[in-house]
Amino acid sequence: MSRPRSRPKHALAAVLVVGAGLLWRSHLFPLPGLAAKYGGDALWALLVFLGCGFLFPRTSTARVFLMALGFAWAIEFSQLYHAPWIDHLRTTRVGGWILGSTFNVPDLLAYVAGIALGALGEWAGRGASEETKRPG
Repeated sequence: MSRPRSRPKHALAAVLVVGAGLLWRSHLFPLPGLAAKYGGDALWALLVFLGCGFLFPRTSTARVFLMALGFAWAIEFSQLYHAPWIDHLRTTRVGGWILGSTFNVPDLLAYVAGIALGALGEWAGRGASEETKRPG
């Protein structure tokens, strides 16, 4: 990686993604079936990608992709575990947003899509910024 990520840009992007996710789940706008069902999951995974990039600004995009994917999938697989304490956490609003409640294989694919969107956006953004810095 040529230079570290911009933490302020990642933080701003994260705020925008949270806003988009809340709007997505608000049902204010009718969304087609798959988008309505898995779009929020993809946005959640994009937020995980942005969080990993924020925490590790000097780590390559590929590694951030893998870290975010590992975290997101670990959360999904944790939904197979049921104990009173974690099930109680899942019933809270924030706990439900972070931990989810029911294991669903298609969610794993939605996470890949959201994280890939973040990685592609980062690669495209970094490539474009590198192009503008090259002497012509």
